[in-house]
Amino acid sequence: MGELSRIGLCCLALWGVSGMEAQAGMSSRDLIAAATAAPEENRWRVPAGIHRGRFRIDEEGTEVVCDPGAVLDAEGQGNGLTIAAANVAVSGCALRNWGKDLTAMDAGVFIEKQASGATLRNNRLTGPGFGIWVDGTADVTVTGNHIQGEPALRSQDRGNGIHLYAVRGAVVSRNYVRETRDGIYIDTSNGNRLEGNVLEDLRYGVHYMFSHDNKVVGNVTRRTRTGYALMQSRALWVEGNCSENDQNYGILMNYITYSTLRGNHIRGVRRGATGDAMIRGAEGKALFVYNSLYNDITDNRFEQSTLGIHLTAGSEDNQLSGNRFIVNQQQVKYVATRTQEWSRHGRGNYWSDYLGWDRDGDGIGDVPYQPNDDLDRLLWLYPQARLLMSSPSVSLLRWAQSAFPVTRSPGVRDSHPLMTADETAAELCHDSH
Repeated sequence: MGELSRIGLCCLALWGVSGMEAQAGMSSRDLIAAATAAPEENRWRVPAGIHRGRFRIDEEGTEVVCDPGAVLDAEGQGNGLTIAAANVAVSGCALRNWGKDLTAMDAGVFIEKQASGATLRNNRLTGPGFGIWVDGTADVTVTGNHIQGEPALRSQDRGNGIHLYAVRGAVVSRNYVRETRDGIYIDTSNGNRLEGNVLEDLRYGVHYMFSHDNKVVGNVTRRTRTGYALMQSRALWVEGNCSENDQNYGILMNYITYSTLRGNHIRGVRRGATGDAMIRGAEGKALFVYNSLYNDITDNRFEQSTLGIHLTAGSEDNQLSGNRFIVNQQQVKYVATRTQEWSRHGRGNYWSDYLGWDRDGDGIGDVPYQPNDDLDRLLWLYPQARLLMSSPSVSLLRWAQSAFPVTRSPGVRDSHPLMTADETAAELCHDSH
């Protein structure tokens, strides 16, 4: 197995062939000479051309900068670039055609545990396996990268765009990920920040598993099967994100506790065709809350979706106020064991179908908003009864229930509904891509 001499690229080594190949007749010797621009600073430039093989950086503090047109081509095998030393920075490089063995964790860039403080900036990655895999590494920065998956593969056969495993202190910002499996996957990783990423045409845009004390701020998802899949985690701060035209779920909360959702904008979630067992039969829910407790859901905007919010499986004791529920086909679906009050300190939520009034002009409705009645509960329990929805008997039942409310089943009550919807979270769905 050959390896490029350290005289050339210091610690940028090639496995499997005896030298680098480049277009326009550039030899390995030419590349070595060109890549030693500033060895005294441990800063190495990679010239334009196609450089074939698998590369590894294993000297601390190395900075690698690719000239425009420099391409690292892994020829369909293994990792394109492995970073195995602390405080390494790689920028401006194009990586392509790495391996697609997901069991072997083939990635365009693989950052090993000892490579703390690594920085990947403004690189372009195109390949079938994982884009960037961060493996138990601390304080990594991944910013401004463009990651394109392989659309010819089935979604489940692609790698994730950015994969964090057992990572702490990472900053993942301003990346663009498209047509991988999940955009950003975070597993058993605490104290990280995701900010300003754009994630399109994926299974899940952001996917959390067993990760705590993370911040998810100002990201955009489009045309995913779930925009933000938050699972088995606590103390997440999810603020100012956008889900636009995602299918099945905008935000999915599954066993989430003590977390904050604030100022997010979920728009146009519709049911999509999928074989995924978790989301089979989904109704197009802007927010789905499953077995999640003690969360603060404030000042979000849920609009133009099949269902505004669905809570189930004991999702009680969540605080909801200041949210805007606008022109959803159904605003709320919630079968509860006790009444849930969705207002706080005299401030509730805005409901576009609220028919109450505001005599004193304080911006708060004078009568409570209760989105679901006993007939709704009956239809949830017996979906076949929907065939009778347009019948005169159902209309009579609804009128009698509202006119003579002798008993009412537990459910959602907003005692202080807002009369107007301001533009909170209304202009989040934009980006520069």
